[in-house]
Amino acid sequence: MDFGPVVSFGQRALQHFEFDPNYRNLNHGSFGTTTRAIRKKLQYYQDLTEAQPDKFIRYDAPGIINESRAAVAELINAPTETVVLVQNATTGVNTILRNMTWNDDCKDEIIYFSNIYGSCGKTVDYIVDTGLNRVSAREIPITYPCEDDEVLAAFKAAVDDSVKEGKRARICIFDTVSSLPGLAMPFERLTKACREAGILSLVDGAQGVGMIDLDMQTLDPDFFVSNCHKWLYVPRGCAVLYVPVKHQSMIASTLPTSHGYISRTGERHNPLPKGTQSAFVNNFQFVGTVDLSPYLCVRDAIAFRKEVLGGEAKILKYIHALAKEGGKRVAEILGTEVLDNASETLSRSAMTNVALPLTPEQGASSLKWMEERMVKDYGTFIPLFQYNGRLWARLSAQVYLDIEDFEWAGRMLLKLIERVKST
Repeated sequence: MDFGPVVSFGQRALQHFEFDPNYRNLNHGSFGTTTRAIRKKLQYYQDLTEAQPDKFIRYDAPGIINESRAAVAELINAPTETVVLVQNATTGVNTILRNMTWNDDCKDEIIYFSNIYGSCGKTVDYIVDTGLNRVSAREIPITYPCEDDEVLAAFKAAVDDSVKEGKRARICIFDTVSSLPGLAMPFERLTKACREAGILSLVDGAQGVGMIDLDMQTLDPDFFVSNCHKWLYVPRGCAVLYVPVKHQSMIASTLPTSHGYISRTGERHNPLPKGTQSAFVNNFQFVGTVDLSPYLCVRDAIAFRKEVLGGEAKILKYIHALAKEGGKRVAEILGTEVLDNASETLSRSAMTNVALPLTPEQGASSLKWMEERMVKDYGTFIPLFQYNGRLWARLSAQVYLDIEDFEWAGRMLLKLIERVKST
């Protein structure tokens, strides 16, 4: 694939993205974005679909999906047979939890941290609410800023409490990088701790591939899911779901159940060509009629990052450094600080969280107003939130941004804060 010459980061990289010239995208972490070249690929696959729908959907698309699976599997160092594509990380988490069977002795528990992503927390609630009392949930409280050792200690304390109360921790859900605040979790150590405790690990890497180094062979989680449409530049929506072979028999159904499901009551007609992959992979190849084009773009997005942006190591080095330095600069402008711990492990990502010089009382009535003004008056958006008695802004670093963008963001936030204080 030829996407053109390697480019410098910052303003020069903007030529490859389709942002409005009057818009600064400082919130890559929420919805991600794709590049102009990959958008053309997306449209190319959509054109092929419309030109000959049956030929492309039935016979051509599965092969390209397999190539995309192979490309992302190589990126995260996983066997291709363990990797499938789903629409987003929330779908992946739901797929795992809804396929689990719970013991009739009513001792099973789902354990999770207090910083769980909202929709995943609600998924846990749904599983418990509909589980006929066979499964319960246990939240592991953590308060930032904390050290990684404290997170591990909280996990072990929760497991001990579960045992003391006659419960059985079956699965633990935790992030690679949490959402709000956007902070790195010691997911490698938590995965190992789960394995040692005999608890299944479900790693929510919604903020993951394309933003941090990932190695499934080294990490060895029981289940892992990561959005490709956030940091990897794949069009929305697409995520990679990793399930090692030893657990694939647990995942009987996709979400929703589709033609790949193998019924226990007898074989049903499948109108699609017979798949050549494993039963697990075939299950995910066609999940209802949806636009498969984002899935087909995974291999292209990875190639673009290598050919035009210089590869994963170069990208990650830049966005991590920009997040760290940009966060410090915004904090200097606001006269506040960045949310981090003494060992600076919380900031091992491409997002930074900066305190706002407002009281919680001022924020209660102004944060949504400030977000709306950012969009309407300044052509940008930065998530604002309250955490642990303080108000914070989460900013995302990307290859199309530089330190000047963060300085501009700091000045913009300061103007909005002055408007809040003057009312």
